[in-house]
Amino acid sequence: MNQKEFSKPVSLRRVQLTDSFWKMEMELVRQEMIPYQWDALNDRVEGAEPSYCMRNFKIAANITKQRAELGEAYQEKKFSTEIFQPLPEDENLMEDRFYGFLFQDSDFYKWIEAVGYSLTQHPDKELERIADEAIEIVSAAQQPNGYLDTYYIINNMDHIFTNLRNNHELYCLGHLTEGAIAYYEATGKDRLLKVAERYADYVESLFGAEDGKLKGYPGHEIAEMALARLYETTNNEKYLKLSKYFIDERGKKPYYFDSESKEKIKDKDALRYQYYQAHLPVREQTEAVGHAVRAAYLYSGMADIARLTQDESLYKACETIWDDMVSKKLYITGGIGGTHIGEAFSFAYDLPNDTAYAETCASIGLVFFARRMLEIKPNRKYADVMEKALYNCVLSGMALDGKSFFYVNPLEVLPEACHKDERKFHVKPVRQKWFGCACCPPNLARIISSIASYAYTETEDTLFVHLYMGSRINKVVQNNDVSIDITSSFPWDGAVTVQVDAAKPTTMTIALRIPEWCNEYEINAPSGDVVEKDGYYYITREWNGTETITMNFPMKVKRIYGNPMLRENIGKVAITRGPIVYCIEEADNGNNLHLVTLPKEAQLSTHTDHRFGYEVTIIKGTGRKLKLTASSSNELYHGSEEEQFEDINLTWIPYYTWANRGEGEMMVWIRQ
Repeated sequence: MNQKEFSKPVSLRRVQLTDSFWKMEMELVRQEMIPYQWDALNDRVEGAEPSYCMRNFKIAANITKQRAELGEAYQEKKFSTEIFQPLPEDENLMEDRFYGFLFQDSDFYKWIEAVGYSLTQHPDKELERIADEAIEIVSAAQQPNGYLDTYYIINNMDHIFTNLRNNHELYCLGHLTEGAIAYYEATGKDRLLKVAERYADYVESLFGAEDGKLKGYPGHEIAEMALARLYETTNNEKYLKLSKYFIDERGKKPYYFDSESKEKIKDKDALRYQYYQAHLPVREQTEAVGHAVRAAYLYSGMADIARLTQDESLYKACETIWDDMVSKKLYITGGIGGTHIGEAFSFAYDLPNDTAYAETCASIGLVFFARRMLEIKPNRKYADVMEKALYNCVLSGMALDGKSFFYVNPLEVLPEACHKDERKFHVKPVRQKWFGCACCPPNLARIISSIASYAYTETEDTLFVHLYMGSRINKVVQNNDVSIDITSSFPWDGAVTVQVDAAKPTTMTIALRIPEWCNEYEINAPSGDVVEKDGYYYITREWNGTETITMNFPMKVKRIYGNPMLRENIGKVAITRGPIVYCIEEADNGNNLHLVTLPKEAQLSTHTDHRFGYEVTIIKGTGRKLKLTASSSNELYHGSEEEQFEDINLTWIPYYTWANRGEGEMMVWIRQ
């Protein structure tokens, strides 16, 4: 690692997003998703699975109040802490107990994080008032010692931290911390931040390498990256130390998860806990394994600690795992996690299309990991994957109206199979209003609201442009104020303009990413020192007054082929243009899409289209479709008839827009 290459995200308070594409998505989050999700957290969405989230906080707050007021006279009610998702048998006869998934607190924390990011771009007094009132409810549930998890506060405080492997207390701490920091940075209000600090302080008093402390670590990771961020926010070393401890301790033998488990362990020498990425110490792990969301969150935390402590061995582990994931386990859409069994990575090159899991949250976690690797070293390979995931698998997780969501993002769908084949029950042919396990919708809200922090990172004298989106960035260099205005036509056109306004002569560097999908590009800039390195175009000069850089990254339609070891895609082709992956859908191309082929000689053309309510680029071309003759329709097998094809007109739409026009077939990879 070279510390001089380290960068950090540009503060959202110094970026105003003006991009026509991403501003539209952010406004969707602000106007639709944040209010909708607040209703969902309060169980006010008709037809959606109840959340019980805010209900749990209110019950926990009341219990905390009664405990304080009554002391030993308080009559404790205790419920099981062995149930992953307690649900009421009768909605009309509900007890004052915890309902919902045991990690339900985190849904509010992700919501408040999205609110914080949104407020940096669009101040909203009414939304801030609602958020402040909600924070008071959450704060009131916190215990005097700092503990805050409604599942145990309501059910049985005697059992806290007795099932780290499965019961998500440290996961909820992580999301609380992320949300609290986002809201503090947006509003300057530290009420929730102090709550997060008190909980982190309590956890730090219990866990660590010192004698007498618990030697555990999170079953579902995120606390690691959150504690690193808390350290950078407060400059309190103990949060960095705790995060590093969780990472260093993970996977050591004897396994901590064995010690807390009630299961009888047969072979104590066998590797276990791959699902949790806890089968080996993290520096010995060489491939992405287990639950994909947990994995991406862990790898993000590892990258943070590698940078903050300049740990070469940890950085090497991050690089090794990254290369394994991207070269062997990444969908063309930026999805990760090929199997629904464990929502996990499968073996190398096992990327099924119709049973793909590719959870929305996993792609969001991949974006977290990519940005953190960019903070260590600006290398195009990280930004390329980040861009791929954001424009495809991440956006696919949300309907165009922001009111329904995909948990799973397949690359091929036959609705009949989704309804009748239990191997594909996890795949939904239409987006859902909400989920009992609702991690994805609020995760979408928080990443879209903070999208600018993934587009730009900086050092004292350098601005890195990783993603091209219209923005105004204010930067101080050598005590001089510099304004950088970026105008972008992405993702439909590769024209970009960067205007630099420096009131006084200021020497600084602007580093521009050259996308991997662009074979030829054009950059016109004022004279200066120019260096191309690791996929970035560095321009260093003394900027004075208003000066402009213009760029063009031609977006050509490309046919993409899979590695020969991708058994699912042999003889098939996918279509991309710029950062967008395309698919064919029944609404445009009829049913039985598996009968479609694309001739090698077929010409493909781009067209501006408004079928989704705003301007997108679609692709058209002539394909062929196998005719269903009398023999092929009625006979399961036949031996003499030759295949007969008919020419058809094909239309490809951006992958993220599929399933916005009702239920129907969809395919990314088609036969060539």
